[in-house]
Amino acid sequence: MNDPSTLWLNVTNIALGVVTLLCIVAVGIGVVQELAARAKKRAALAALDHEVSDLLSDGHAFQVPSLGVTMADGGEEVGKKEER
Repeated sequence: MNDPSTLWLNVTNIALGVVTLLCIVAVGIGVVQELAARAKKRAALAALDHEVSDLLSDGHAFQVPSLGVTMADGGEEVGKKEER
């Protein structure tokens, strides 16, 4: 330990070890943030899918009684028959 070159070698090794640990911690934090963002996005999409399935479960997108059943193609109603 009396040799000055050994002292500076040890100081350099300690500094490089600290920098390496800081880099590992930074990468770990980045991975955790990315996984949290993906989980949050997945939960938001699941909630959106649930809302859309609730809207479409009845066969009608909107619950407006005065609107009645609409026909997308503008054709004739299936339930009514023509009287002859």
